[in-house]
Amino acid sequence: MTWHPQIYPLVIESDYKMVIQFYEEKIENEPDVLSHYWYLGLSYLLQDNYAEAQGTWFLVLSQAESEEINFWTQELVIVLETEAIRQEKLKNYQTSWLIRQNIQELESENINNLLSLILLEIQLEQFSGEQLEELGVIALLEQIPSQNVDSDLLLQVLTKILFFPSFEALSFAQASIIHLHQETFITTLSQIASTRAYDYGQGNYASELIKLCLSLNPENLELLNKLFWFNIIDENYTDALELAYQFYEKVNTPDLKLYANYKILFVLLNKGEWQNIDAIAQRHKILIQDLLNTNSIQLNPLMRETLLGLTMPLLYLQDNPLETRQLQNTVSNLFVQQFNNWINYSLPSFNHKTKTNVLKIGYIAHTLRRHSVGWLSRWLMKYHDKNKFQIHLYLINQIEDELTQNWFYTNAHKSYRMGRNPEIIANQIKADELDILIDLDSLTHNITSQVMCLRIAPIQVTWLGMDASGIPNIDYFIADPYVLPENAQNYYLEKIWRLNQTYLAIDGFEVGTPTLTREDLNIPNDAIIYLTVQSGLKRHPDTIRLQLEILKAVPNSYLLIKGMANQEIIQNLFKNLSKEIGVDSSKLRFLSQDKDEETHRANLQIADIVLDTYPYNGATTTLEVLWMGIPLVTKVGEQFAARNSYTFLKNALIDEGIAWTDEEYIQWGIKLGTDEKIRQEIRSKLQHSRTIAPLWNAQQFTRELEQAYQQMWTNYIHQ
Repeated sequence: MTWHPQIYPLVIESDYKMVIQFYEEKIENEPDVLSHYWYLGLSYLLQDNYAEAQGTWFLVLSQAESEEINFWTQELVIVLETEAIRQEKLKNYQTSWLIRQNIQELESENINNLLSLILLEIQLEQFSGEQLEELGVIALLEQIPSQNVDSDLLLQVLTKILFFPSFEALSFAQASIIHLHQETFITTLSQIASTRAYDYGQGNYASELIKLCLSLNPENLELLNKLFWFNIIDENYTDALELAYQFYEKVNTPDLKLYANYKILFVLLNKGEWQNIDAIAQRHKILIQDLLNTNSIQLNPLMRETLLGLTMPLLYLQDNPLETRQLQNTVSNLFVQQFNNWINYSLPSFNHKTKTNVLKIGYIAHTLRRHSVGWLSRWLMKYHDKNKFQIHLYLINQIEDELTQNWFYTNAHKSYRMGRNPEIIANQIKADELDILIDLDSLTHNITSQVMCLRIAPIQVTWLGMDASGIPNIDYFIADPYVLPENAQNYYLEKIWRLNQTYLAIDGFEVGTPTLTREDLNIPNDAIIYLTVQSGLKRHPDTIRLQLEILKAVPNSYLLIKGMANQEIIQNLFKNLSKEIGVDSSKLRFLSQDKDEETHRANLQIADIVLDTYPYNGATTTLEVLWMGIPLVTKVGEQFAARNSYTFLKNALIDEGIAWTDEEYIQWGIKLGTDEKIRQEIRSKLQHSRTIAPLWNAQQFTRELEQAYQQMWTNYIHQ
């Protein structure tokens, strides 16, 4: 059934006045032909005369016998459906939507029309989750036989709806299960869940999508693994820990046992739950060795995401770089071997070994935003000599903010927003023909690590991040005279490139308005306030004991505890250790997170002394503390993570507060708490250091790092 051929050219031209006149004449001459009425009403509708359209149709339908009504209605619906499809092809989405609204009034349980209506509302940007309930589509999907549902259309609608996170979207997905092929449903939801979790940080929503998949396949390890990581993104560590233990019990192979144990350790550290961690850490080292000693290792694909970071938890648990680096280097070598098996990638050949006046430098990271790496690396981008260095930025699957726009994009020759596919990223870097590629994520992002496995630049370097990754294709690790001990080259695969003074310098931080007072905390004005501010990962109980010993020895002193972790667990940890040391827990204050970094820095000023963590020091936190002029006590260790505060203090021209043993840490804590004069001297030194210290001279640091790049290139072309 179609428009009358004689009038169709006028329909194409949207001359509905003439079309209406044509069908009125047809009805006058052929009053028994129902289709004339259907097309007359449709012509009125296309002319936006809604009342005449409805009146025309319902005048006819009201005259139908009971046995005729369904047939006549279906005939009208076919006419409307055909025109709705035509209008949609013409991208007249509003018109198509209007026609389908009329179909819904005629056949409220026409599921495929409802699905098409939803697609149009999404296209018109008029869709919200609540409409799924209003349209009754969820209830209809739960009741209607599958043979009545266009499964391809349903899948198309489901895919689009799930990008509008809501309770109704989840209910729609659940109602769709019985109408779709199981594997299709799981694959679709799993992919969307990954996008919502990793690209938008919606871990809770992604978890609910995966739970729907697990309702169909509860033993699927890939789904269980995704559910674990989505809970991590949502900071739902309680459920994540339960999932990690379940995963450990379900798997039997050495690689997956190690992976499961890693997940347990990872959650315990993030929760700040240290009570049972030692045994799991020891088991972890044994499992790593067991895997490395296995012949013909074939790793489960689930380990692609985290293989390189398997030793990462050890940095928070011990200060033994000889052991940790040996494990890391071996794991990294395995990672490269396995990655080359997983990926079929043609590596570039470098034939531009010539002197050049302008070096192409690429920085790859997922953190060029309001993140520690973003705050610290922005100064380098600002001061790079654009006449000698062409800066390329590769942003890996990251959100953007004003820091990204104002500090990174504006200071780069080229910037790329990349996704999660290492081959696509590598192809772009290869096309840009970089001279040097700098990894800013080291050990903190699996996609960046995968890209660095590929020799896609003649020179590859690690700067910032967590520690050197040990990937064989990385040539240099940027350090300084302090952040690594003199013998460190013995256990690093990368060549350590020590800058003359500091491996990092900044020009300072933006500081907001303080919102925290002693009165708020019920602390007397003459009391001494110690502050420890770190995530639960870094709160090693042995260091907490040292901090409590200081508190015990200094009269009228209080300890403020601040940082991301499960507050109940952290409070119990400190209170239990206080009882052990003999400190009244009333001297402890637990602070919540501030609304932004600027306020956080302003509120640091409430502290008289900041007590650093060990074996994993503060980094950005230490720099913020020193910028705010607050004395710091740190214990210097052997590993990179245990020497950040040491190099920052030395490069701020401060020796006070540097401890090499537990005893010295306590002594410095007591001394700074009881000697107001030395506290004031340190504050004055820190204030003066802003104008003279290497730590606060980002421009000078940039020139030194640029010289290092040039020397690396010279070494390369002469090798």
